[in-house]
Amino acid sequence: MIKILSAGYCSSIQDAGRFGFRHLGVPVSGCMDLTSYNLANALLNNSPTCSVIESTYIGPRIQFLASTYVTVTGAQCQLLLNSHCVSINTVLSIKKGDILEVGKTRLGCRNYLSILDGFNHEKTLNSQSQYKGITRYSQLQKNHVISTNQSDRLIRNRASVQLNKQLFNSYLIPALKGPEFSLLNKQTKTKLFSQSFSLSSQSNRMAFLFNQDLPAGTDEIITSSVQPGTVQLTPSGKVIVLMRDAQTTGGYARILQLTNLAISQLSQLPVNSKFRFMPIKKP
Repeated sequence: MIKILSAGYCSSIQDAGRFGFRHLGVPVSGCMDLTSYNLANALLNNSPTCSVIESTYIGPRIQFLASTYVTVTGAQCQLLLNSHCVSINTVLSIKKGDILEVGKTRLGCRNYLSILDGFNHEKTLNSQSQYKGITRYSQLQKNHVISTNQSDRLIRNRASVQLNKQLFNSYLIPALKGPEFSLLNKQTKTKLFSQSFSLSSQSNRMAFLFNQDLPAGTDEIITSSVQPGTVQLTPSGKVIVLMRDAQTTGGYARILQLTNLAISQLSQLPVNSKFRFMPIKKP
């Protein structure tokens, strides 16, 4: 078990996502950066669906109530074990009573803390991913005690990997053309791929908003299916990228669609970071 001494910023339990309920209007949720999430579980040889703690900009301070192994992946950050600096992207041996602190990010903005065999957190609709209105809490709370799955597994060869900086400082976000891309005029199509956008401070796990608009929007469409990574354009020229907690339907034109890797890249860009969309073709 672990105890949350401080929750950090927007820290929550997340896993691969909540699937099979979109027809009921339930978002997929899950980790924003699936690449870092998968790495966190792989380093511990966990099941690829084990839950982790996702944090943004500054992570939680955690006390361990039993010995175990953990790893922290994602953004480059200061990581302290009992006030001593330790490395991310490596397996850490934890003793009962140890305190781990995930500090401020320096490159990227989201971190993922995985524990041996995962957290034994309550499941709702086949997922541990926290989401307001579906789970009891939408974020970690100070002094909460979270159960972990019991494990007698020993990790003898503690692996580590180097930080893949391309995931955290790539300012070209690959994107496929969406169903309503053809509705854009030539000027807007050109601007979409040549203009630099920057993330608005109003962005969240549901949708990323930008500080720049496109010169011309499109009329609203008949409400249609959307998913994480769908890029919408409003009639006023606002560009919206739907993220992991996105709704399941929408009435704005779907002009682009991001891949899972592109969502991971975009989710690691801090507020006001600049990027451009790069057109790609379906494989």
